[in-house]
Amino acid sequence: MASHRRPKQPSRARVTVLTVTAAAAVALTAQSGAQAAPAKPKIDEVKSKVDELHHEAEEATEQYNQADERRGKLQKEIGELQDKVARGQQDLNTLRDKIGSVASAQYRSGGIDPALQLFLSGDPDTYLDKASAIDQLSAQQADVLTAIQAKQRTLAQQRAEATAKLADLDGVRKTLGEKKQKYQGKLAEAQKLLNTLTAAEKAKMEQEEKEKEQRASRAAGERVDLGNEVPASGLGAAALSAAATRVGYPYVSGHEGPTSFDCSGLTQWAYGKAGVKLSRVTYTQQNDGTKIGRSQLRPGDLVFFNGLSHVGLYAGNNTILHAPKPGANVRYESMDYMGTFQFGVRIGG
Repeated sequence: MASHRRPKQPSRARVTVLTVTAAAAVALTAQSGAQAAPAKPKIDEVKSKVDELHHEAEEATEQYNQADERRGKLQKEIGELQDKVARGQQDLNTLRDKIGSVASAQYRSGGIDPALQLFLSGDPDTYLDKASAIDQLSAQQADVLTAIQAKQRTLAQQRAEATAKLADLDGVRKTLGEKKQKYQGKLAEAQKLLNTLTAAEKAKMEQEEKEKEQRASRAAGERVDLGNEVPASGLGAAALSAAATRVGYPYVSGHEGPTSFDCSGLTQWAYGKAGVKLSRVTYTQQNDGTKIGRSQLRPGDLVFFNGLSHVGLYAGNNTILHAPKPGANVRYESMDYMGTFQFGVRIGG
C-alpha cells in the first residue's frame, strides 16, 4: 500500500541560501548587461572622432587621387607605345617586302654565270652595266638587312616596355580599389558614430556647421577680417580670387571642380584659373613651388596640414580658404582649427 507522507519542507537556512543565491545571480546578470552596453559617447567625443575619421578619409582620398593620376599617365604612355609598335611593325613589313624584291632582282641578275652572260651579250658595255647593277643590289640588300635588324631590336624594346607598363597598370588599379574602399569605410564609420547621437545633438552639430558656413559666406562677400597682407605674387592673388568664387560649393571626394571639390582639387582649379598647372594631389603639390615657414605666409600661398593629407590657400590673418571635408562646403577657416601645420608652398614667387 502506497505511503501518503507529507513532503518534507525546506529548512529556513536553506531558503535563506537560495534567496541570496538568486539575488546574486540577478545582480551579476545586471552587471553583465551593464558591461555589454558601454556608456553612450558624449557629443564632443563623437565630434572629435568624426573629425579624425574625416581626416583619415581625406588622406585615403588623396592617395586614391594619386593612384588615379598614375593610372591615367600609364594608360596614355601605353597607348603611345602601342601606336609606336604598330607603326614600327608596318615599317618592318615594308623593309621585309623590300629585301624580298632585292633578293629576287639579285637572283635574276646574278644567278647567271658572268662568262655565259658575256657570251650571250652582243654588247660588252651592256654586260658591264649589268655587273655594276649586281654590285649595287648587293650593297642595297646589306643596308636593308641592317635596317631590319635595328627595327626588330627597337620593336622588342617597345613591346617589353609596354608589357611592363601594363603590369604596373594592373597594380595601380588594385591600389585604386583598396584606397577607395578605405576612404569609403572611414566615411561609413563616421556616419555610424553620428547615428548614435540624439536628434537634439545632431541638430546642435548641424547648427555649428551652418554657422561656420555663414561666417565663410560673410567673409567672401565682405572680405572681413582677412587683414591687409600683400600677396607674394600676382599668381597667388589671382588663384585666391578664383577660389573665393567657389565659397559655398560642396566638398566631394575626388572632384576637381568647377562645382564641387576635394581639398587639392580646389587648389589645382584655383591656380589653373590663374594660368598655372598644379599637379593633382597634396603629395605632389608640395613640390610645385618653394617651401616656406608659417611666418612667411602670404595670401595665395598653399598651406599643408596633417601629414600632407590636407591643403588650402592662405587668405591672410591666420585664415585659410579650403574645401574642408565631406558634408561641408568651401569656406574660410582659422588655421587654429586645422590640426598640425606642415609648411607653406609659394607658387611662382
